[in-house]
Amino acid sequence: MTDVTGAPADVLHTLFHSDQGGHEQVVLCQDRASGLKAVIALHSTALGPALGGTRFYPYASEAEAVADALNLARGMSYKNAMAGLEHGGGKAVIIGDPEQIKSEELLLAYGRFVASLGGRYVTACDVGTFVADMDVVARECRWTTGRSPENGGAGDSSVLTSFGVYQGIRASAQHQWGDPTLRDRTVGVAGVGKVGHHLVEHLLAEGANVIVTDVREDAVRRVTERHPSVRAVADTDTLIRTEGLDVYAPCALGGALNDDTVPVLTAKVVCGAANNQLAHPGVEKDLADRGILYAPDYVVNAGGVIQVADELRGFDFERCKAQAAKIFDTTLAIFARAKSDGIPPAAAADRIAEQRMAEARARG
Repeated sequence: MTDVTGAPADVLHTLFHSDQGGHEQVVLCQDRASGLKAVIALHSTALGPALGGTRFYPYASEAEAVADALNLARGMSYKNAMAGLEHGGGKAVIIGDPEQIKSEELLLAYGRFVASLGGRYVTACDVGTFVADMDVVARECRWTTGRSPENGGAGDSSVLTSFGVYQGIRASAQHQWGDPTLRDRTVGVAGVGKVGHHLVEHLLAEGANVIVTDVREDAVRRVTERHPSVRAVADTDTLIRTEGLDVYAPCALGGALNDDTVPVLTAKVVCGAANNQLAHPGVEKDLADRGILYAPDYVVNAGGVIQVADELRGFDFERCKAQAAKIFDTTLAIFARAKSDGIPPAAAADRIAEQRMAEARARG
């Protein structure tokens, strides 16, 4: 089912001709009073209610926003399946610059749209939205996670997201070099915001050498002032070309691995928190052909969704951390499946996730 009443022609084309395909429901939301324009995409509810965050971003067009929602929702289906959660995949995007148009009225209107789905979609934080925003949304919608502890939630999910990525890097090191230890390994982190700066802490605690970059100077300064041993470089292009880099950890927006970046990567492992790192199909093969081990993003960055899912049954940090620690074993299992099937790790992860969703659909 797709609600497309009054949708522009380019949006309709994106909905019905997207190469992502297979979505159960897409809802276009508009509230003129608050200025809200949003897209809620439900890819699959085979494993349970769709779970995924709300991205608030100044998209260039409505069609671009729809395409991003479709892509992100599909990714959440695979992420939740690989994380062992009883949730399908969904995602919402709010169109606009959050610094300019975000308001209590807009968030409440958005909450009413989520509530209208009757629990088929559970929302949380993403790029451009924060715990305080979810507290507002929750006033209109009980299917909201990522709330503050004061409002019955678990708070910031970036802590466990970074922990899961750290486990993914350790598993990658185990597979690539025969030892999960990161001491004296050089790791480049692109994006040191909500998740990236926590990841830096984990890496330094184990004795890794860390190089960082971010488009926001204040984010870089926060890390380097706290940790003088951390080296900063001007941009991502400089980072990925750095000699002696062992691991590249993209922790900003998607599309980090593309036809321009893969040929110049010096790292032998790519493992980061960013969603949708592969810019297009075929990039995973390009990485494999260069001998670069890619840890599928939706597998290693699942710590956050593990946390927000747990919030629905009464949050317990230690229980969540124990589940997020399993990302180490899950990542190793994907590498083993990739080797046995003769395919890249990204394809192996997809096969495992698709099998779990298919089995759930067969059970009805």
